[in-house]
Amino acid sequence: MKIQLEIWRQKSRTEKGSFQKYTLDDVSPNMSFLEMLDHLNEKLTADHQIPIEFDSDCREGICGSCGLVINGQAHGPKLGVATCQLYMRHFNDGATIVIEPWRAKSFPVVKDLVVDRSAFDRIIAAGGYVSTKSGPHPDANAILVPKDKADAAFENATCIGCGACVAACPNASASLFTSAKITHLSLMPQGQPEKKRRVKRMVEQMDLEGFGNCSNIGECHAACPKKISIDSIATMKAEYLSAVASSD
Repeated sequence: MKIQLEIWRQKSRTEKGSFQKYTLDDVSPNMSFLEMLDHLNEKLTADHQIPIEFDSDCREGICGSCGLVINGQAHGPKLGVATCQLYMRHFNDGATIVIEPWRAKSFPVVKDLVVDRSAFDRIIAAGGYVSTKSGPHPDANAILVPKDKADAAFENATCIGCGACVAACPNASASLFTSAKITHLSLMPQGQPEKKRRVKRMVEQMDLEGFGNCSNIGECHAACPKKISIDSIATMKAEYLSAVASSD
């Protein structure tokens, strides 16, 4: 395959970036998208040019490290997958592919396609945990959880924190990420004692980080590689209003 690439290059947070054009004539349809970028970097290195910086780790759609806007879509044209699970066979021979980093004020560009997503870490640190000392690992059947709640909690727990929801949202909202973490814990018995404190702290930290508000457009769900439902956002809003009302 022959592929034309237009890739965002930016030396640092403080410098302005621009698109640079590259051509690859020997792309295998069986390459993953990240393998294609590796291939390009090998050629750039051989030509004594600076390789392109991009994030990756597990390359199995688990860690959430990879994250690129590909032809205007977070994670690319195939829905329900992370960038590392996208393959070159999903593109036509001779195609032009435009590659950008996540675009959000709260995700500043570090270099090229790498962004700083530590805002998510701070949201989690604000309350996305159970602080009770529970002692030894309990038996799995010691606390019974209804099947519907267990399934819903697991669905929300699959969030990998990639940030595609932010990149896809016109408001750069982190509501899907934050609500998935809140809903996951609030559905489980172990998460009940700190439920109200958790939702207040996490929502307030999300606002402090500069993420936009949710306006129910639904792009976050469409871009999410784990297809987390926007129902969790409704749960978060309801729990936040309840927590604020009870503290007055």
